[in-house]
Amino acid sequence: MSRRCVLGLDLGTSGVKAVLVATDGSVLARADRGYAVASPHPRWAETDPAQWEAAARDAVASVLADVDADVVAIGLDGQMHGTVLVDASGEPVRPAVLWPDGRAGDELARWQALAPERLRALANPLAPGMTGPVLAWLTRHEPDVVARAHRVLLPKDWLRTRLVPGALVTDHSDASATLLWDLERDEWSRDVLAATGIRADLLPEVVPSDEVVGTLDATEAAAWGLPAGIPVVAGCADAAATLVGSSSAPGRLVVTVGSGAQVVLPGITPTFDGPITHHTYRAASGGAYAMVAVMNAGIALTRVVSLLGGSWDDLYHDYDRQRPVPGFVPFLSGERLPTAAAPNSGRWFGLGLETERADLFAAALEGLCFTIRRGVESMPELADTAIDVAGGGTRSPVFAQLLADVLGRELCRVDLEDATAVGAALLAFRGAGLDLPEPPPRRGVGVRPGDSGPLEQRYARFLDEVDR
Repeated sequence: MSRRCVLGLDLGTSGVKAVLVATDGSVLARADRGYAVASPHPRWAETDPAQWEAAARDAVASVLADVDADVVAIGLDGQMHGTVLVDASGEPVRPAVLWPDGRAGDELARWQALAPERLRALANPLAPGMTGPVLAWLTRHEPDVVARAHRVLLPKDWLRTRLVPGALVTDHSDASATLLWDLERDEWSRDVLAATGIRADLLPEVVPSDEVVGTLDATEAAAWGLPAGIPVVAGCADAAATLVGSSSAPGRLVVTVGSGAQVVLPGITPTFDGPITHHTYRAASGGAYAMVAVMNAGIALTRVVSLLGGSWDDLYHDYDRQRPVPGFVPFLSGERLPTAAAPNSGRWFGLGLETERADLFAAALEGLCFTIRRGVESMPELADTAIDVAGGGTRSPVFAQLLADVLGRELCRVDLEDATAVGAALLAFRGAGLDLPEPPPRRGVGVRPGDSGPLEQRYARFLDEVDR
């Protein structure tokens, strides 16, 4: 007997995940497919959107083959900040430009020249890989290509046009991450368009994340192996989908550590005065969340392990904070927040003749924890001091205890497997006329902070080094 379910598609930077979520919230099937990110020039990051479509179709075919499923709706989420220029039929006019792309650095001067109150209304730090600066760069350097474009879409929006052709729209969570959206007025920023020369008609209509934007017609249904007539919702940005899928509580920090790290605080009220020390994005629910994205987490530790000819066991095995550990700034690929740092600014400091390889490993672990603390301290004040932590980087008991000691807060390690793709699927429940399932119990292991010992002094030394 077939089981009634919804399909969730999570379009990441280097791979797509498909999940089938039953009406009780359980995951019936999952599949991942990867694709390449090209760098045709230094600091560029692009992907042919056709790779996304091929990978998504393959992943969907896989989950449909795993279970006897009655799919009743489709939800999507995707990597943030990407730039997909399309013609009137939704076909790309060039490869998609992705968030790691750095070509648009010079374009940021146009944003910096805005009136201070309008710059603050964007509620985000300036980064070259965000949609606005990339679109400004393309307008200046590829005018013929831009002239052929009818709309600019975010990655998940383009993938959705392969299901519902002609639905050239985006949602508030992705719009707020473009540096083109005025969060104070909740509209595309007229001031940014005037300052950058970006065509206003390129910007798509913005709709709620759970709004049905169309139904699967017979042709597309046959191509995807799905039932005709099922609704497809707008979808949301990947970070917003993770908050939906993990049932994150407003006012409680979530720290996820993987190749990068994210410090996320759901349920905030945006403010538009003072310096910008964190991202502020619209949530899929219509509220807002704050986020600091740490670019150098697992990716920096991986490089340290490689440089020192060690293993992950070496990284954790001999950690001893009582030794004279040197300092480490892990900004190998630069950092964005709470203040910007240039690429190639990672470094060890305070080395002496007594320094050993184990001390360099220890410094790398502490440096990452200090960077995460720096992000936590840039967030709005919290009533709930406990922090949920997730991701592969938090599975090491050594790292989890060190992070708790550095932050001085209790950590709850929780399992967020498939949370992003599940969040995308849950957005489709309303479109299908279904009640949202009760969230599963948040099971996790508590890690209480212990004596920080020399960590406070080392954190102060770290901040001095970063601020030089």
